[in-house]
Amino acid sequence: MDIKLFFLGLCALFCIFRPLSAQSTCKLKAKFNLGGYKDVEKKTVVVGGMFPVHKRVASNKGNTSSVPLSSGCVGFNFRTFRWAQTMLFAIKEINARHDLLPKTDLGYVIYDSCFTISKAVEGTLTYLTGQDEAVPNYRCGDGAPLAALVGAGGSDLSIATARILGLYHFPQVSYCSTCSALKSKFQFPTFLRTIPNDEHQSTAMAKMVLHFGWTWVGTIAADDDYGKYGIKDFKDQVEQAGVCISFSETLPKVHSPEAIHRIVQTVIDSTAKIIVVFSSDVDLSPLINELLRNNVTNRTWIASEAWITSALISQPPGSGPNFTVSSVLAGTLGFGVKRADIPGLQHHLLNLDPYADLLTEEFWETLFNCTLDYSKALRMAKQRATYVNGTLSRTVTGLPDGLCTGQESVAQLNNTYSDVSQLRITYSVYKAVYAVAHALHNLEHCEPGKGPFVGKTCADINNFEPWQLMYYVKNVRFKMPNTGEEIFFNDGDVEGFYDIINWQVNHNGEISYVTVGNYNGSAAPGDRMTIMNDSIVWNNDMLEPPRSVCSENCQPGTRKGIRQGEPVCCFDCIPCADGEISNTTDARECILCTGDFWSNAAHDACVPKLIEFLAFGEPLGITLIAISAFGALVTIAVGVLFIMHIGTPLVKANDTLLSFSLLFSLVVTFLCSIVFLGEPQHWSCMTSQVALALGFALCLSSIIGWLPIEIISHFLYAPAIPEVDRLTCAHQRAIAAVAIACTVWLIVLPPHPVKNTSGQNTKIILECDEGSVIFICCIFAYDILLALLAFIFAFIARKLEDYVSEAKCLTFGMLVFFIVWISFVPAYLSTRGKFMVAVQIFAILASSFGLLTCIFLPKCYILLIKPDRNKEELMKPRPKPKDGTSTGTSASLATTATEATIATTAIDD
Repeated sequence: MDIKLFFLGLCALFCIFRPLSAQSTCKLKAKFNLGGYKDVEKKTVVVGGMFPVHKRVASNKGNTSSVPLSSGCVGFNFRTFRWAQTMLFAIKEINARHDLLPKTDLGYVIYDSCFTISKAVEGTLTYLTGQDEAVPNYRCGDGAPLAALVGAGGSDLSIATARILGLYHFPQVSYCSTCSALKSKFQFPTFLRTIPNDEHQSTAMAKMVLHFGWTWVGTIAADDDYGKYGIKDFKDQVEQAGVCISFSETLPKVHSPEAIHRIVQTVIDSTAKIIVVFSSDVDLSPLINELLRNNVTNRTWIASEAWITSALISQPPGSGPNFTVSSVLAGTLGFGVKRADIPGLQHHLLNLDPYADLLTEEFWETLFNCTLDYSKALRMAKQRATYVNGTLSRTVTGLPDGLCTGQESVAQLNNTYSDVSQLRITYSVYKAVYAVAHALHNLEHCEPGKGPFVGKTCADINNFEPWQLMYYVKNVRFKMPNTGEEIFFNDGDVEGFYDIINWQVNHNGEISYVTVGNYNGSAAPGDRMTIMNDSIVWNNDMLEPPRSVCSENCQPGTRKGIRQGEPVCCFDCIPCADGEISNTTDARECILCTGDFWSNAAHDACVPKLIEFLAFGEPLGITLIAISAFGALVTIAVGVLFIMHIGTPLVKANDTLLSFSLLFSLVVTFLCSIVFLGEPQHWSCMTSQVALALGFALCLSSIIGWLPIEIISHFLYAPAIPEVDRLTCAHQRAIAAVAIACTVWLIVLPPHPVKNTSGQNTKIILECDEGSVIFICCIFAYDILLALLAFIFAFIARKLEDYVSEAKCLTFGMLVFFIVWISFVPAYLSTRGKFMVAVQIFAILASSFGLLTCIFLPKCYILLIKPDRNKEELMKPRPKPKDGTSTGTSASLATTATEATIATTAIDD
């Protein structure tokens, strides 16, 4: 039994010391180096806070031969230090109130994230552990429960902390993390914020670009989630609306002069006048300094809320009234979150105790460029002092130079820390603290049996779980003191309201922030943005918005021609071709004018084509009418002359019927030319060609009939035949055939007016369509045949001496007729429009005048000028023997020859 008890005792001891042995192996791997504020003693609830009081961590040598130390922070930021002081002020104000958490005294733990993810993670782990050493998964502190974290600054920092806090269901209320990625409750279930989601800001920026008609913009974004997500949402929206991105640059997180210089050179080389920047002021500051050194002007900057009211950008170190910041950045437009005045805050900011803590001490020393440590000041003074004869100079015998008195006035410096004129992010911090306080108030005043948890239970304000407070935080709804703004979270976000701010140079030469509009993401789509264009002062004090386009707008009358390999906003303006128009700006295609329309000279409208025909009232028409009327009157006058001398030998010798039929046909041809004038009508189209065909048929038939049968019989040595009617039955049938053919033509396929649009693009030529080409060719072919027969007979008979000189006159007349109409063909084919009609009328008139002149002028000459030659004996033909010998005496032959000579001379004259 003793042995059994012994072994049982050993087993018990082993079981007891085993966990102790395992516990002894747990140890910390590193010691964090965090700065900030802490007040947790005798507090009911502790609220955490995280602010990027410094701009970056100090660089280390990466030495791994010794115990690693957490890096310190450098680059004190007065703006973010004001944010931290605002949280202290808000907690102090809440603790003093009797209507909000009256029985609860809030404590705080505030860490400096140094604008670095690693520092933010260090602070988060330390905060969760509850003591200065971070022990993951363990809550080692035994003080007041943790409420929530207010922070952690930029979006990258909040994303890192939210991933950790979400594991433990700790509420996180951010005051300046706007990245749209944080809206995902799947990844960040306990993240909330009192600043709008960047989706609203990206949309607002896109609407501003479209509002001013900018189609060629450059973008610059910080190399973090805030910049990447913000600029991506902006680019997606503007590119969908037709805006092109000239360049897209990324600001380095680690300072790189080469990268900054390259970005500045890109800005200089680009033709884009509008540059959209999604970045924090800390990341953007090196670029602004380089832009100032290069004096890059004539650019308009579109700022995100992170730097639009930052003095680090608008008033960089060393700036003054004569500094170039106004010429480079004046005219900047941007979006700022809601602004508010916080009563009592400025008094709190100006009345800090520089000896209260290390962070305030550093603030004081940085602000006044001195030190609060006497020994440090003495050492610095000794280093600066010069030895004179081996002794110290008098400057170090009293108080050392560079020692702060602690009584310096913060208000007199007019520093960005004490400037409360643009409390925007500061106001967001104020709202975040109050949101946590109201959630704690609701948790504390839960009525038992009406609680939101299982069994309608409530949480204990002195011992609650983070997830219990999370319920109250996400459902909180309250009104801010002084401003009356109602605060509530919609799936962790607040409404997207922004002020549109314009950087204007005041009379002191300094940048001032002027509100020129606002954007409300909760309003109707058409009412979300309001911009007072007249209140904006642009770069270089211009009152008109700058133009930022890759190519100027294509005006009406042109179309856009895309340049290969370039964005769609870069194009050439190509004039529309004849007959095509574009009546809008930046038309992609030209519109073809159809029907009776054609493009105007500017190619921006389709106008009716010009109607062209040979009108009566125009000079050419009047001239042709006058010539036609003159020809008809002359012909009628010849007829009247023949009537007056109808009984004379000359008129009787020329066959009265044939003479008057010829004169009548000439009157018809003269007058039918007038029918060709004027706007073509159905009656004029049918009348003109038919009258011309019948007129020439009658004329030519009369000429053929005028050639006496005696000439033909004499030429054929045939015996003389008695006189017959010169208008033979054959001619009558021919004229009747022409009349019948014309009648059939007018019935079957009559000529009709048409609009000829193929001859000239800009004109509609009104002309007559002949209906049937076969009919008109047959009819005028018959006229040509008659003309050819008349010319042949007249040409053969021109040397016969027994019938005066009538054949010669007819030969010349027909020769003129053929010359005119042969010349007419190429002239007619080479003309267009109304001039074709003019050429045709001219041919009709010329041929008619030719026949009238050649045939009737010699006769009129005898009737009017030489009436003594109008004798019967001179009109009779001489007999001519068939064998060619004379049958009379020599005297009779001489007499006959003399008479013939006299008659011939009369006709020739």
